[in-house]
Amino acid sequence: MSATHYIKPGRLDNVLNGAVGWLARHGVSFLGTAELSVIGRKSGEWRRIPVNPLPYEGGPYLVSARGHSEWVRNMRAAGGGKLQVGRRTQQFTAVEVTDSEKPVILRTYLKKWGWEVGRFFGDITADSTDAELLAAAPKHPVFRITVTK
Repeated sequence: MSATHYIKPGRLDNVLNGAVGWLARHGVSFLGTAELSVIGRKSGEWRRIPVNPLPYEGGPYLVSARGHSEWVRNMRAAGGGKLQVGRRTQQFTAVEVTDSEKPVILRTYLKKWGWEVGRFFGDITADSTDAELLAAAPKHPVFRITVTK
């Protein structure tokens, strides 16, 4: 079932995520990466992970390449969070995008970030048809974020 689709990070992924998150907190962003902080739905504590915010019409957007991850579940419960690069922190609210809205966002995301996250999309690429992207949409949650301060 696609609603439970999730590719759990391995040990190396966790090390790389930790390094990229640390760099973002200290002002170093690779091609627009930022550190996402969202309140844990069970713990009530802030949880952090690096993300690739996608600037696009009506956005920016956060796309979960790995699927229905912990940050996605926390975002659904919290309805927003914070993005940080260095000393700049932006609080935001988030609204999950419907599957029918995702193909153009996923295509744009894969054009920009496919070199990094393509392995989580299987055979889906920026050159996939709209129908193929729509079929993959339920596996990849997308949130439109609105900066609040």
